[in-house]
Amino acid sequence: MRWETIATPAGLPPPHPMTVRAQSIPGRHSFPEHAHAWHQMVYAISGVLTVAVQGQSLVISPRQAVWLPTGLRHRVGSLLGAEFRSLWIADEAGRHLPARPTVFGVSPLLRALVVEAAEIDGQDNHDGYFGRVTGLILDQLRRAPPLAGALPWPRTDSLRTLCETLYADPADRRGPEAWGRELGMSGRTLARRFEAELGMSLRSWRRRLRLFKSIELMGGGLSVTQTALELGYGSTSAFVFAFRSDMGCSPQAYIRGADADRRRAQYRRMG
Repeated sequence: MRWETIATPAGLPPPHPMTVRAQSIPGRHSFPEHAHAWHQMVYAISGVLTVAVQGQSLVISPRQAVWLPTGLRHRVGSLLGAEFRSLWIADEAGRHLPARPTVFGVSPLLRALVVEAAEIDGQDNHDGYFGRVTGLILDQLRRAPPLAGALPWPRTDSLRTLCETLYADPADRRGPEAWGRELGMSGRTLARRFEAELGMSLRSWRRRLRLFKSIELMGGGLSVTQTALELGYGSTSAFVFAFRSDMGCSPQAYIRGADADRRRAQYRRMG
């Protein structure tokens, strides 16, 4: 299926110091490649985004965001749909933030602040509340840990077809030979192209995909057993072992920690 283009907003004023844009992105829709005269934080409060910048493409979940410095050409879209929240930040306000595109972790507090900023953006700010929320967001961005765990995404159509299929069905077990036949090339050629374009083997990418999807699925309320079945693991114990190897904790512990983080964020907002 082809992707549809979303029109980029025109004629909007620059941020002083921050503007929040909230938009729903339907599945298989993207903005055309463009650049801003200000910094941008690319984030989705739900769903998954694809971000292409400086010759690389990657996928981020609601636990991750991408920082894009002023002037970088980029393209943002979503394979399955997402609730997009874009922060536009003036040059001066973002002067202590990274000078190159960076993927970083989004804490529950930062997520809550982004949601709040989107709700109050454009309202009367006579008491300075929006300015205080903006200051807290900038503090959180300066403290956010950079990550190497985003899911690389291909640029060419043939490999994009492969990755989109596996993303929709992580239980698909076809290897390079089978996928090579599907895409009209040898298994060796496919493996070589895959590693050259994504920086890892198909097997390693599939492992990272399963981890990425497990966080998404469990965050959506699926149990550990249901998640293991959705991802195509032979048993729950095999999934638990793989998750612990990558994350350093069991899926159950991860879920408990995520739930505790959400409760703490809610208490902060209530306080």
